[in-house]
Amino acid sequence: MAIIGLILIVVGIVLFFVQKNYSTKLQSIRSATASTAAELQRIAGEIATEIGSGNLREYVKIRGTVRCANPLISELKEVPCVYYSMRVVREYEEDYTTRDSDGKTRRATRRGSETISSNTQSIPFTLQDRSGEITVNPNDGNIETVQVLNEFRRENVAGSALSFGNFTLSLSGDFGSGRRTLGYRYTESILPCDREVLAIGTAADEGGQVTLRKPTAKDKKCIISLKSEEELSQDTANAAKGFFYGMIAAFVVGVILVIVGLVKG
Repeated sequence: MAIIGLILIVVGIVLFFVQKNYSTKLQSIRSATASTAAELQRIAGEIATEIGSGNLREYVKIRGTVRCANPLISELKEVPCVYYSMRVVREYEEDYTTRDSDGKTRRATRRGSETISSNTQSIPFTLQDRSGEITVNPNDGNIETVQVLNEFRRENVAGSALSFGNFTLSLSGDFGSGRRTLGYRYTESILPCDREVLAIGTAADEGGQVTLRKPTAKDKKCIISLKSEEELSQDTANAAKGFFYGMIAAFVVGVILVIVGLVKG
């Protein structure tokens, strides 16, 4: 019982950090100043006139449409985008043996999975609103995506190669003795072109061009969302609240079980 309690306390610690991350995200959404492309360009020009270019540092939120003349082509689905994340997961089955309290053994089969390849790519893009446009650098940002692929292919190509879209991977064997490959699951998510997004980050004057990028302060986040500001705030607040209550429950139950276990022990 005490062991279960300790496990719940560890779960509570994990939930604490998850909840803290969502709280920071919510604070970032609320604290960013609403702006437009034209306004940021004007402020950058005024600062450049007064103290020189390259000194704009404003934490802002701006809504506009993703534009990109030379977009990425996603690796699996091969669709144009400015960000994609792909994963290839091998699904397998294997035999295992269990022993009961009487010492009797039983053979059974279980399924498992392992990621054999994953990749994430992004490029700067133009964010266009009614007043003008700015550049957005999504590197290390909190990016909301659209899933464009989730496909399972029942195939066993050990000793050969996997191929899907622009993706290829040579395979040298069956990844482990006793494991029988059932097939491969391919998933991919993207931030598509020509979609309206809410972008939150630090607006900086870089070489005379206003660019929205990840803030240097740890208490602020770079966020690119397909939701409206109201929807994003509400969803983030609900998540922070849910993880907070989960954290409290895990700590309380965990401590109680530890105490009971020690008393009985």
